[in-house]
Amino acid sequence: MKTPKVPTYGLHKPTGQARCYVNGKTVYLGKYGSEESRIRFGEIVGRLIGGQSIDPIARTKSGSPTCAESSDPGPSVGEICLAFLRHAETHYVKNDKPTSQMHVLRSVVKPLNLLYGLTPASDFGPLALKAVRQRLIEQGWCRDVINRSMSRIRQIFKYAIENELIRDPAVLTRLQTVAPLLEGRTEAHDNAPRTSVSDADIDAVKAIVKPLVKDLIDLQRLTGARSGELLTLTTSNIKREGEVWTAEVSEHKTRHHGKSRVLYFGPQSQRLLLRYLNADPDLPLFLITQNGYRRAVTRACQKAKIERWVPHQLRHTAAETVRDTFGLEHAQSILGHAKANMTEHYAKAGQKRAAEVAKRIG
Repeated sequence: MKTPKVPTYGLHKPTGQARCYVNGKTVYLGKYGSEESRIRFGEIVGRLIGGQSIDPIARTKSGSPTCAESSDPGPSVGEICLAFLRHAETHYVKNDKPTSQMHVLRSVVKPLNLLYGLTPASDFGPLALKAVRQRLIEQGWCRDVINRSMSRIRQIFKYAIENELIRDPAVLTRLQTVAPLLEGRTEAHDNAPRTSVSDADIDAVKAIVKPLVKDLIDLQRLTGARSGELLTLTTSNIKREGEVWTAEVSEHKTRHHGKSRVLYFGPQSQRLLLRYLNADPDLPLFLITQNGYRRAVTRACQKAKIERWVPHQLRHTAAETVRDTFGLEHAQSILGHAKANMTEHYAKAGQKRAAEVAKRIG
């Protein structure tokens, strides 16, 4: 059975009341913008998603839900979201700047607050979580992103319990009972897996973008580096010794797993880097943001009227080239996929393979 659509909180202008439509009928919620109306709306959404009747919700003479009569309901969902975001602003930081994780968290908090911001956090249960999930489905989010978003909402509640904003740990336990969306068994779509980019599509974009973006594309294609890794490069952290230059990336995706990340630059990459080495040893070589780089590529795809691709796919392109020329182990080495608990001997072998690749094709 198809999941009911999440209703919209709206204003009935003649009466000044909040209202929503359920099964073609208008349900009035109380004064528009009031805490009472928001809580009532959250109740309706949760019960609708759970297949429950809406009418039997008991209410006091003032119109407020009976469950809100307790003397201290504790912080609202909106309040614990605010507390978590304040924590995240100091936790998710790289090079004194917020990471992309902050944008992701805010995008999850927004629909959560729109539906349940004024609801006591201790009353937020599985049906409410499913209602937020349904809203994301209706907004066109893909299945994998929605599943990760549900985990982030649980992370917010875990933080609230850890810091005693919520006293009852069973609140999180109840949220953990909501199973993830399964492939082929949900209205949420799945994105196609990212693949390599053809030479023709790369050349079509390079013909349109500015020289800096063109050089980044070539450098990423040659090295298999992540765009974020290249954009942190400075003159001082590139060791220009021998046939192959190296750069140890201080901030990278898997640093918190205890992994190191070294980039290798062969003759072609070195010629590109020489254009950007500067007198200030600590100034980034490429003065563009990761989002700016991505936008430049995707807009060029649109202008060239080709299938959209993003810079990260150049890692797949580099991996295929290295794998076809040298084998799988060399591809793993150049992409930095070695596990943290590998032996010292295996790590040294990986460095040797990566240097060999850079010398010949990088």
